[in-house]
Amino acid sequence: MDLQTEDKQNELFIDVRSSEINIALLQNKKLIELDCEYANIEFSVGDIYLGKVKRLMPGLNAAFVDIGYKKDAFLHYLDLGAGFQTLNKFLHLGLQTKQQSVSKLRKIKLEPDIDKNGKIADILNVGQYVLVQIAKEPISSKGPRLSAEISLAGRNLVLMPFCDKVSISHKIKSVEERTRLKKLIESIRPDNFGVIVRTVAEKKMVAELDKELSTLIEKWEGIYKKLNSAKPPQLLISEVNRTTAILRDVLNSSFNQIVVNDQATYEEVKYFIEKIAPEKKKIVKLYNSKEPIFDFYGIEKQIKTSFGKTVPMKNGAYLIIEHTEAAHVIDVNSGNRSNSEQGQEVNAFEVNMIAAEEIARQLRLRDMGGIIIVDFIDMQDEKNKKKVYECVKNSMEGDRAKFHIMPLSKFCIMEITRQRVRPEMEIKTGEACPTCQGSGKITASVNLIDEIENNIKFILKKEKRKYLCIKTHPFVSAFLNKGWLKSIRKRWQKRYKCEIEIFPMVAYTYMEYHFFDSKDEEIFY
Repeated sequence: MDLQTEDKQNELFIDVRSSEINIALLQNKKLIELDCEYANIEFSVGDIYLGKVKRLMPGLNAAFVDIGYKKDAFLHYLDLGAGFQTLNKFLHLGLQTKQQSVSKLRKIKLEPDIDKNGKIADILNVGQYVLVQIAKEPISSKGPRLSAEISLAGRNLVLMPFCDKVSISHKIKSVEERTRLKKLIESIRPDNFGVIVRTVAEKKMVAELDKELSTLIEKWEGIYKKLNSAKPPQLLISEVNRTTAILRDVLNSSFNQIVVNDQATYEEVKYFIEKIAPEKKKIVKLYNSKEPIFDFYGIEKQIKTSFGKTVPMKNGAYLIIEHTEAAHVIDVNSGNRSNSEQGQEVNAFEVNMIAAEEIARQLRLRDMGGIIIVDFIDMQDEKNKKKVYECVKNSMEGDRAKFHIMPLSKFCIMEITRQRVRPEMEIKTGEACPTCQGSGKITASVNLIDEIENNIKFILKKEKRKYLCIKTHPFVSAFLNKGWLKSIRKRWQKRYKCEIEIFPMVAYTYMEYHFFDSKDEEIFY
């Protein structure tokens, strides 16, 4: 599932709502990533804060730092970074009433690296100010995890202050290209700045990389200027929002469309695309139909079938996904998929290969992290086990999270560890009946149409309207529209002298319906 592969078509759909933005990434029409960005979200990965040390924990060799979250954030000694003393010197210079000029700042003398086997109490004190970056967002009952190894990510480069190393992405395979990029970056990189060259920088020209490097350095120097008036806990610089972060990290020539249902976000995305890849600006499209964008493109249906405990696959095979506090367990089942002519080994191998691809998709889609235990169907042939292992590895190549995969054990158990930096994406696919509220008893469905009509009557009596939209389950919608000229909808229009539209909503339960006005705002009655 490598997003850099040219023959794979990628599409991004952005559903903007009043309280959140849902972002769906599709590869060859299949949902592989789903992100939800809530309004006014704080403490995102990449945000840089001025914090204050609240407690030292010598037993953990760590400190708890106040950055404004309800629970103190966690900073381990190993996350201080070798150049912490230089960062601390930079911080003190920034906090001074009379700051040194930015030009002098670039010539700051690097302090010796801290001892990698040292103790937290030798480096930090309670009440000390620290410059930190969010490494993991708050998850469950835990506060954010911090790092003092500050990095600023761009599209092609990642800037590492107080570091003199240039690293090239291991996904750039060509030795000649790696050598070219390293020499190029070395020639434009100022002293005291390390650079990581990202995969998308392959074959990029010096002018583009130099411009981005200058932008990142200006961003870093902007933090220095803000320190003059900063008081902890304070956010100094925020990571770009989730939408533009995804575009920055995964946009490549295989993208063929980005669809947005909000004018302001459409303009923002288009502007961002014009900056990082002007040749791709034509793929950004504005969606303005009344039908929800995820319903229209079939994404809502994929969400419903992908996030349940049971995940269906080809030919009746399925996965069972269970979550615990310590780990995730995935069980592969063949279901009714069996061919007696092929034998148990061949059947098991075919199902396991299908499951390998789906498991890689599920890990990324749900953003599952920590320990994942996969129970594949038993196979005896070691060659088949190796092929399944290789299939999982290849399918996870496009995953932006760090992961490690262990080969299948004797009993076909696979252990995967995957980096978790955000709370796991969880969508409840089971629905309580909107009529009985889970009691198990509902009013007769034959009464539903009468109930809808009574509410139409009540709404129009309360306020004269020329237009009314009813959104309901597809089955109910089809019934109300059946017959065209003689449909129930036409009859209601004639009776109440009001234009009435019926919209099918895949996400609605069978007895659910809502009324909307001409501006697509819900009518409450």
